[in-house]
Parts: sequence; C-alpha cells; structure tokens
Amino acid sequence: MTLKQHFALIYDTAVRQHLRAIEPKYHSLIRAAVEDQLQFEPDVETRNHKPLQRPSILGTAWELRFGPNNRFWVFCRVYHESREVHILAIGVKRRNRLLIGKEEFEL
Repeated sequence: MTLKQHFALIYDTAVRQHLRAIEPKYHSLIRAAVEDQLQFEPDVETRNHKPLQRPSILGTAWELRFGPNNRFWVFCRVYHESREVHILAIGVKRRNRLLIGKEEFEL
C-alpha cells in the first residue's frame, strides 16, 4: 500500500473576493471539494478535473468543476517541486458565462 503525498493548498489573495460573490451557504461545499480533489492527487485527470487545453486569462494549468450542475469552477496551478497547489480563482458558471468575483467571462 502506497501513501499518497500531501500537497499544501495555497490560496491567492484574490480568492477571498471571489468567495464574497458566492452565497455563504456554498462555502463549506467549496472548501470540501478543493480539499478532497486537490490535496493528494492534484494532477490526476478525472471527469471534472482537467488540464486546460488553451491558455486562460488566469494562466492556470488545471480546472476543477463541482457542485450542483458543475456550477463552481476552481482554477489552480500545481507545483510538484514544492508540493503546492496554488488556488488562483473560484468562479460560478451561469449559462454561458463564468463569474469570478465581480468579473464576467464568456465561455
């Protein structure tokens, strides 16, 4: 049996603003999903956790989708050398738009 290596989760300072734009009742769901999906195998592709195919505005390498109708999206970078996952943005998808904090992006 092999032990899974732990990655530290580092939240960008902007994430606090992103969370303010999301209803507080979802904050524990977001925290649980981030910890569950990114702490031990942050670079393993799954149905809802994928490397970005094209460069994004945030310059991130991975996206994680979860919640009701995959409403919540988390963007992050994985650093193997330091065993860190940098959470850069948390957004909410509404139709064909992604809201990150007060900014809106077309998908």
